[in-house]
Amino acid sequence: MDPTITAPATYETPAGVKVHRRPYRADYARSAPDLARRLNSQRGLLLTSSFEYPGRYTRWDLGFSDPPIALSSIGRAVSIAALNERGRVLIPALARILENDPHTLDVDTSESGVRARVSEPHGTFHEEERSKQSTVFSVLRALLEGLRCPDEPHLGLYGSFGYELTFQFDPIRLRLARDASQRDMVLYLPDEILVVDHRRVDATWFSYEFEFAGRTTEGLSRATPGVPYKAAHSVERECDHAPGEYAASVEVAREHFARGDLFEVVPGQMFFEPCPSPPSEIFERLKTRNPAPYGALVNLGEDEYLVAASPEMYVRVEGRRIETCPISGTIARGRDAIEDAERILTLLSSEKEASELTMCTDVDRNDKSRVCVPGSVKVIGRRQIEMYSRVIHTVDHVEGILREGFDALDGFLAHTWAVTVTGAPKHAAIQFIEDHERSPRCWYGGAIGAIGFNGNMNTGLTLRTTRIKHGIAEVRAGATLLYDSDPKAEEAETRLKASALLDAIRRPEGPSAETTPPVAAAPVSSGLRILMVD
Repeated sequence: MDPTITAPATYETPAGVKVHRRPYRADYARSAPDLARRLNSQRGLLLTSSFEYPGRYTRWDLGFSDPPIALSSIGRAVSIAALNERGRVLIPALARILENDPHTLDVDTSESGVRARVSEPHGTFHEEERSKQSTVFSVLRALLEGLRCPDEPHLGLYGSFGYELTFQFDPIRLRLARDASQRDMVLYLPDEILVVDHRRVDATWFSYEFEFAGRTTEGLSRATPGVPYKAAHSVERECDHAPGEYAASVEVAREHFARGDLFEVVPGQMFFEPCPSPPSEIFERLKTRNPAPYGALVNLGEDEYLVAASPEMYVRVEGRRIETCPISGTIARGRDAIEDAERILTLLSSEKEASELTMCTDVDRNDKSRVCVPGSVKVIGRRQIEMYSRVIHTVDHVEGILREGFDALDGFLAHTWAVTVTGAPKHAAIQFIEDHERSPRCWYGGAIGAIGFNGNMNTGLTLRTTRIKHGIAEVRAGATLLYDSDPKAEEAETRLKASALLDAIRRPEGPSAETTPPVAAAPVSSGLRILMVD
């Protein structure tokens, strides 16, 4: 790693929090698997990339357990909780930030946490100012500004953003019954972060100490209360749709397309499976059987976990550059490389599949135009092939440059939520989903990742993700529908997309049938020297 990044450092944030960073060497082979097992009982997260794509994805791991601070929201109610004594050192600083934020009301502070309510938006607004409305993201913006560390590469807020956060921007007529205790957002502020660089075969722990108002975390225990994973062994139902019901909803969508109400829509169905294995084991099976650029294991607390093998970047921001990688267009993998090649040709020759991706990318470019410099939004990769364990996708790569006055959070909100999991026009598609899906999406269709105190962001779309709640695994999968969609084929596609995750839950042992066998290394004679150029 760059020594300027791994060197000890001290920062002071605009809110007056002093941050001390110390790096130390970690075990490259054991650190991430050990952390994954710890997440079975302790809050925290592990982000991984086990899928390399030049110019887009690189292999890395990033994670932590036992964070001192957890931020969550339900509707417009926001809670910041200290999870240990170290968190209690930070609570006064975080409370002061919320008290000074014009969007927060009824700020209630105690030694162990802060609770507040976010004001409702008032009046009309220009589309370009959508991200500036008063929502729970206003609290995030205030915290990110108050804790800003421009030169700190890793410290920030990590966690999960739920699908229903979009309702704070786009009022939707709600039909589905919802659990009043289901959180819309869970983010952690860690004080120890593991960074694994697979290219350099290197791992580093970054340890952080905080000072505020004469108090310090130095010498305080990092431990937080843990809750062991509790498995379930049966479910009441296997799917929220009976066989053929999803195909029937495709016919309904085609009627909307014919009337011009919709251009495309991405409804899903959800599968249920008892999950006797702990989340870390499901996570490791997925990494082996279904490598993906946005893998994640998140212990959200309250007996809720996310295990992700997401193929799709949601929003990534580095400096002023913003990127997305819309995915649309899917075909099943073949039995071998020859059949894969034939199916790739079929996929690339399909006018329907090309139309899906074109429409998604057009909406994505329009989303960026709200917050980017005019003329800077470009498609830099078109209908690129990405191959996963059971499916082949076509993917576009889109970039732009953020305008002055807009930051990573604005870029994130401009795309809420991705057209590839909603449809177009977005508002009409989200309403169709609410009217015709059989269960709330919760985390599906949202995002998992990190917002750094240096202003950068890296998030993956929450799809190909298992939500485990009370030991029951929930796997939701959708298909992009157009007027010429075949109802039976679209239903089959949702089952195909869900199959890799269900396989990881059901089958503990053995490689996936679609996994390419390893190639034996050829022996190298002694005395030879080899130069590798990457």
